[in-house]
Amino acid sequence: MTEVRIRPRQVLVLIIVFIIVLMMVHRNGKRTCQGPEYLQALYAEQQADTLTKIYAITPTYSRPAQKAELTRLSHLFMLVPSLHWIIVEDSNVTTPLVTNLLHRAGIEKRSTQLNIKTPPEFKLQGKDPNWIKPRGVEQRNLALTWLRSHHDNDHHGIVFFMDDDNSYSVELFLEMLKIQPGRVGVWPVGLVGGLMVEKPLLNDDKTQVVGFNAAWRPERPFPIDMAAFAISMDLFIKNPQAVFSYDVQRGYQESEILRHLTTREQLQPLANQCRDVLVWHTRTEKTKLTSEEALQRQGKRSDGGMEV
Repeated sequence: MTEVRIRPRQVLVLIIVFIIVLMMVHRNGKRTCQGPEYLQALYAEQQADTLTKIYAITPTYSRPAQKAELTRLSHLFMLVPSLHWIIVEDSNVTTPLVTNLLHRAGIEKRSTQLNIKTPPEFKLQGKDPNWIKPRGVEQRNLALTWLRSHHDNDHHGIVFFMDDDNSYSVELFLEMLKIQPGRVGVWPVGLVGGLMVEKPLLNDDKTQVVGFNAAWRPERPFPIDMAAFAISMDLFIKNPQAVFSYDVQRGYQESEILRHLTTREQLQPLANQCRDVLVWHTRTEKTKLTSEEALQRQGKRSDGGMEV
């Protein structure tokens, strides 16, 4: 058997390599970010003592695509350290599906899981597709109630109504951090209202909203999508009457909440003076399960024992 001898120089090299590895592990432990500028800015905010928290309120309900859509959103929360997710299920109880999803994403400590069932009289009924009641009213109002009693009023916070079927750029949340106390920030939304983009229209110096380019129901006080704005938390504390309502026409929920909090002139334009599209009103196609239904008629399931 050949005897293996390790020379002093080799020992020195091994020690140096070990020290370098330790330094890399230590550096990664500090959670530095080497990504694009907007990600670096978000992580810089995280390390500051004055971190602004963004409360993202997401109503959700049981359906075949629910887990897929919530999983997509959960990846945003991994990237944006300032987000706190308030996820409100349209259910009599909180479900293991949502609980497990938050656990697997590692964001239990940055999330709140609530539930409240929409009364049957306010759900879509019959075969008339034009008879539509507002969705998410109970869930968003429960989240606002929770926020008003749990938010630390000594720290600046932002409230954003984050539907689970939209698509969001990480950059949007950096824009939200610019919202000043007492203000509502606004920006364009892509693929909504029958347009490629719905956007606020600004004055000549790009500092004030003077109108909107909405094509659908432009007479609304605030003709914008739910994804088009975020609100400084102090406005909700000062205006406890600000809630969503069933007693408004379709498409007026945004105007209903904003009319209690601000005016058009007080809106704060963001996203490069409302020139950048950082959120899209996407919708998942209704899941086609004809083969699954045929299986179930035979007493079988393709997902037996699985959470999909």
